[in-house]
Amino acid sequence: MRVLITAAVAAFLLAACGGGSDEPEGTPAPASAKQADLGAIKTYLLDHTERLKESTAKLQTDAEAYYELAKGADFEYAKLLREKCPEVAAVVKKIQDDHVDANPDYEEMEGVVAGVPQLADFDVILDAGGDKSDPENAVPFSLETPAGKKYEQPGNFFALIETSAFGTEPSFTAKGVEPDLDGDGKVTFPEALPDADFLVTAARDFASNAVDLDTAARKWEPTLQDAFTAVVVMTPTMSEYFAAWKNSRFIAGVGADEKGFVAVSRLSDIRDILGGIVLIYDNIQPSIAGVDGAQAQQTEKSLKDLHAFAERLLTEEQGGKQFTASDADTLGSEAQRNAEAIAGQVSQAAGQLGITLED
Repeated sequence: MRVLITAAVAAFLLAACGGGSDEPEGTPAPASAKQADLGAIKTYLLDHTERLKESTAKLQTDAEAYYELAKGADFEYAKLLREKCPEVAAVVKKIQDDHVDANPDYEEMEGVVAGVPQLADFDVILDAGGDKSDPENAVPFSLETPAGKKYEQPGNFFALIETSAFGTEPSFTAKGVEPDLDGDGKVTFPEALPDADFLVTAARDFASNAVDLDTAARKWEPTLQDAFTAVVVMTPTMSEYFAAWKNSRFIAGVGADEKGFVAVSRLSDIRDILGGIVLIYDNIQPSIAGVDGAQAQQTEKSLKDLHAFAERLLTEEQGGKQFTASDADTLGSEAQRNAEAIAGQVSQAAGQLGITLED
């Protein structure tokens, strides 16, 4: 998710953007700046946009199958459970799995999508935008279902699918029924009965926007300004991701206030986003090394250490370690501190190369 640049990083940005410099605006970058393999960044992006197209298309297919089941019962969900419970359980599980599968397809490229101004609106639509209760950060779209129900600025598509498919947002789930899909007499997570009218609409539009992102990505011609901006903007976002992790059911348990991030730990997102940023940095490092070889190596080490840090935490969590809210605060502060230092170093290198970073 694209965020405001922190004060610590902003100080470096001032220098990078020409503050305090006597060089005229538009001074050509040194030849070393041309060594970056920007084509590799675009190839990485297109590999992921293609993956996201495929995973969201599969999600739509399964949502359509669920919609047809509900339509066959005249959208009477009690009747649907009585007559088609095994089929419903199977297709809801598929939809949940589709969501989990699509998650890394996007998160691994989020550093590029959200960090590049030309593509950043897609991050709001797909993964980062809020609902209309937060006008500054709300998504720029509304939904209208086949039944004619309207949802004004309901939130980003990953959140819409997740909270409907996993039953954590009541307004996106079937009313008046208990989704005991395994027939054991109780309802436990992740048993859920989505509102088929809503879910199929969200899935259709999600898949359509994934296609739009792929089209925009193919038209995008990366520049050094884009690549440096993406690293500087996206690296120092650790604190908000760790805060979301802290508030999710992975730490807060069943009483968590956070309705999202129930299917995949936020640690997985952090790991995947940093992996994409590492890829970007690897391809601009030769340019940085051209003006300061030692700093280029140090920044590479710091960034890869941060990525390994997130990987280690995720491995520990998947291995059964239960982190606490206090752990999340401490670990998040450490990650944010290191991320800001990395962003500052890259911003400083941009200034040395005569590259103006975008806000």
